[in-house]
Amino acid sequence: MAERMKKKKWSRSWTIFGLLLIILIVNQIPLPYYYSQPGEANALEDIIMVEGGEGEEGEFYITTILQRRANIPLYVWAQISPYREVTPTDSYLMDGETDDEYFHRQEMMMTSSQEASKLVAYREAGLEPDIEYEGIRVTEVIDGMDAADHLQEGDLITSVNGTDVNTLEELNAELENVEIGTEVTVDLTREEEAETASVAIDMFPEEMDSEGRGGLGLLFPYTERSIEFDPEVDIEAGSIGGPSAGLMFALEIYNQLTPDDLTKGLKVAGTGTIDDEGNIGRIGGIEQKVVAAEESEVDIFFAPEDDLDSPSNYELAIDTAADINAEMEVVGVRTFDEAAAYLEDYTPS
Repeated sequence: MAERMKKKKWSRSWTIFGLLLIILIVNQIPLPYYYSQPGEANALEDIIMVEGGEGEEGEFYITTILQRRANIPLYVWAQISPYREVTPTDSYLMDGETDDEYFHRQEMMMTSSQEASKLVAYREAGLEPDIEYEGIRVTEVIDGMDAADHLQEGDLITSVNGTDVNTLEELNAELENVEIGTEVTVDLTREEEAETASVAIDMFPEEMDSEGRGGLGLLFPYTERSIEFDPEVDIEAGSIGGPSAGLMFALEIYNQLTPDDLTKGLKVAGTGTIDDEGNIGRIGGIEQKVVAAEESEVDIFFAPEDDLDSPSNYELAIDTAADINAEMEVVGVRTFDEAAAYLEDYTPS
């Protein structure tokens, strides 16, 4: 009897061990999808610090999405749970790009977004930062194009065909009328050493949907510039990536720079990219960000509005808010000025 009980105990232990092993293996099998779900609404007063900045009665928030490579359990969960999604990786990844490279790209876009938001906020507050343009930073070259043999990540391009190019706009203007197949002389700095390279203008790969256009062969280059802000401002975004926090960063910085409190005691969240001129752009995952904001009991949510193909971010945000019976007010904005003006004119009930 005791021997039989001992065997049953061992059999049960092995069964449990086997099930745990299967679960572990299933969890480790990556699928060609990214899984995403609503994240959090993060208070910006804890993330952004302006030297000598003004306090506020309410709070500005950025909304986030949790994203990771999907496995089988997450794939199944996304099929049965609202506002959990799986999206093919090729919707996010460039040709040949790895997960690590994709998330690194998101980090660089976050850095660029922070810089633009600072510029907009300081200029709107009547403060002009001191800007020194240094050239165009190469972040990645496109495989199969001539640049891949001559340029590399980290290069700083300073002139083309003897003409100084300090910004990405100047580089594009210099190359605009150069025919495909033509070689151009590129002066650059690589690891603090001056170098010169001859690079042929190539047609972009078909998978980039470039419609037969040619170019130098750079992927996500950006203008390298040194900017001094007075008073100083610091943004500690941690692991948050992407450009979608631009609008809310700018509102928080502006609010700390100026004496009037735009929050008026409210919880204000939102999303949207921002450029140096204060224009607000579309982002991905707007529905999940609306859910994150509502779960944090936000009062106002700003969503990008535009005249591009419908549905806009604003239209999707309105639909999502209605679907989850959100109590917050969803406001469409096209520019930083529109968002700031809305808050200035807002009268809390």
